[in-house]
Amino acid sequence: MSRPLRIEYPDAWYHVMNRGRRAEEIFADKRDYQGFVDLLKETTEMWGIRIAAYCLMPNHYHLLVQTPHANLSRSMRHINGIYTQRYNRSHESDGQLFRGRYKSIVVEEDSYLLQIVRYIHKNPVKAGIVESPGDYPWSSHIAYVSSAQKWNWVYRQFLLSMLTPNKHAGVKAYKAFMKATDDGVDNVLESNRWPSFLGSDGFAEWIKAQFRQLKTDDEVPRSKDLVPDMERIVRVVSDFYGVPEKTLYSSRRGVFNIPRNVAIYLARKLRRDTLTRICMDFSIKKYSSVSSIIGRMEKRLTEDATLRKDIRQVKTLIEKSQEQT
Repeated sequence: MSRPLRIEYPDAWYHVMNRGRRAEEIFADKRDYQGFVDLLKETTEMWGIRIAAYCLMPNHYHLLVQTPHANLSRSMRHINGIYTQRYNRSHESDGQLFRGRYKSIVVEEDSYLLQIVRYIHKNPVKAGIVESPGDYPWSSHIAYVSSAQKWNWVYRQFLLSMLTPNKHAGVKAYKAFMKATDDGVDNVLESNRWPSFLGSDGFAEWIKAQFRQLKTDDEVPRSKDLVPDMERIVRVVSDFYGVPEKTLYSSRRGVFNIPRNVAIYLARKLRRDTLTRICMDFSIKKYSSVSSIIGRMEKRLTEDATLRKDIRQVKTLIEKSQEQT
């Protein structure tokens, strides 16, 4: 079976869905649900995607995602792959968890986005699990009606602004929208065969033109966002800390080499390099060592204000150096 063509471009919107294989459960307990939500948040930070809505059902999930860096495939590979690993480890199981590759629809940035948010948040109600979206803990509905900062990772303000320009009236407008009659998008999303795109006639023609062009290429073009090359990151970090570049490529056992670890951290966050790629660049034998370094850096960033400031400054210097080339 040929793999479906993924249409990717900067700032594209997608409705994404995936199911457990043979319609089996993919969330067995509360820890699984919370772990998946944590993974979604982690993915927004690591890959720069924006998750505007989600709903986790016992045997499937729905997402509304925007990709500023045209990297839906890579981001979803991270979500499905990491979750499968963690699920299998937690439940002492093995093998494939999902039915296959995720399904996705490219969505025009207009009222269809709001309709999809409503469809996603009403999923538990239509399934007969709860009587109202507010009764279900595993969707982003709560983020839309809450002012708590812990929900800031959910990209909801843009969607609320589509309902009303008054920021303070957003929650009220959202609640009214959720009570309104569905606009027919449900029939499309509940069909066995999803369309490739959803939007106006003009949007459809544009997508068709892009799709025809992609079909003639040997490979689907990836993101064209300008990420800094590894040499630039190393050069800026070494200049910032006043150390030779060669010290960033070597390590000493038991020594926390901050400049080196900053470079490794930025390679992951700015370039989204794989652990294997970072191993090769920094002469590290095990990718688990890279994962440990990044984990320690993330922990220190929550505790060390000076380190957070340093990394912000280094990022700014990297961006400026790119603008000058």
